[in-house]
Amino acid sequence: MRRSAPRWWRSDLRAVREIILGNWINVLLLITPVGLAAGYLKWEAGYVFILNFLSLVPLALVLGDVTEDLALRYGSVIGGLINATFGNIVEIILSIAALLNGLYGVVAASLLGSILSNLLLVMGCSFFFGGLYNKTQRFNATGNQASGSLLFLAALGFLIPTGAGLLFGGGSEHNPEALVLGISRGTAVVLLLCYACYLGFQLYTHTDLFEDTPNHETEIGSDGLPAEAEEPMLSLVASVALLTAITLVVAVASEFLTSSLEEFSKTSGLGEAFLGTIVLPIAGNACEHMTAVIVATKNKMDLSMGVAVGSSIQVALFAVPFAVVVGWATGHPFTLSFDPFSAMALMLSVAQTNFVTAGATSHWLLGVQLIALYVLISIAYFFK
Repeated sequence: MRRSAPRWWRSDLRAVREIILGNWINVLLLITPVGLAAGYLKWEAGYVFILNFLSLVPLALVLGDVTEDLALRYGSVIGGLINATFGNIVEIILSIAALLNGLYGVVAASLLGSILSNLLLVMGCSFFFGGLYNKTQRFNATGNQASGSLLFLAALGFLIPTGAGLLFGGGSEHNPEALVLGISRGTAVVLLLCYACYLGFQLYTHTDLFEDTPNHETEIGSDGLPAEAEEPMLSLVASVALLTAITLVVAVASEFLTSSLEEFSKTSGLGEAFLGTIVLPIAGNACEHMTAVIVATKNKMDLSMGVAVGSSIQVALFAVPFAVVVGWATGHPFTLSFDPFSAMALMLSVAQTNFVTAGATSHWLLGVQLIALYVLISIAYFFK
């Protein structure tokens, strides 16, 4: 008896259709080819910026859905890392594109804005909506302490070159720009090594601290997993193919977006600081935002924290130092010397986040506090 070949691709097509039709925002995917054409044909900067900005939102959401599906194969620890990594692909590509275009201020603003967005807006919304659905939620205290201290270290890593530029530059006999550049490159190497240590800590030596521990409201199945555990919809080949294709499209859209930002800022009246720190990260963090909030409403706070805080750590300890190293290799003198207000905003945000998460419990009022701080910083950047 002849057996028919398995039509695995049919299930992948159904899964892709479900992912695309599962969110009404994905209708903006229709804008993607228009945005790419606008950039290629060199339309007016306003059209190029807006069309490619709108394109990034559904692309980030689809990217988040695919990575979340892929994460189901490997558990909450590696799953959270995969989600944070591919969620940050948008920010990393945006920053490298801006770096190669010589827009150093945009690089610093977009990466800093990504950290602030994940720490305050994404985590705040996770606490808020998770608290509305589940009242009080808990997460691993030891893992949170390790993550919080790493974020504080990263903030200090940005503050030291900034302070050195302000305090040492004026009275130095050497070139102050070369001084700050040398400190930034040394700091970048140290932060990258710290990120490598963090990966070893998270994935090998202390994996249990980051495992998603079900809360008391979650039922446990006979196999030891949460009762609502899901199965991947996509095959591994389809997941990797989709991730590759989306990343390539995001890279092109990001190049057009950053190349039009400076002219769009002049014509719209919106400052580059506001566009880079607030507007671009909201588009880039769309997938982390949706994923963290959804899993928080399902009472999976360790996974939600892994996405929000893990993404912030990845940007602070990897993406920002990586931009410095890429600039070093390509002859672009990008430094970690931010403007004093940005350094202060980052330090206060990290401190507030550590205060809010110190008890390893969350509820909706803590979410309101984080969102309120993000709004205050956004107002300051709007009028900057």
